[in-house]
Amino acid sequence: MPTRRIQRLNELIRDEIAHLLMHQIRDDRLHGLISVTSVETAPDLSQCKVFISVFGEESEAEEALKQMRRAASFFRRELAARLDLRHTPDIDFRLDRSIAEGARINVLLREIEGA
Repeated sequence: MPTRRIQRLNELIRDEIAHLLMHQIRDDRLHGLISVTSVETAPDLSQCKVFISVFGEESEAEEALKQMRRAASFFRRELAARLDLRHTPDIDFRLDRSIAEGARINVLLREIEGA
């Protein structure tokens, strides 16, 4: 279980990356499609996993993930400027498919109700 400090840092990183996606990224492929669902930072602050959810087809999600990974150094640089940390963690973007899975389960449940 992460410490209170790590939890606060996770929230800060999540909010800052979401803000950067909305206001700083100029890539049209990333606007409106991506939401940052959670962040998990290592206890030594060396690395953080940023989980993103992408609205759209699986191919669009994979392409958005590829673009986010290419922009990881931009996000890290911006986080370093915005957050007062001695060491800014390396960022590893990962797809969070839980929202898509939940939507698929809802569709299946509606089909069962209608049958």
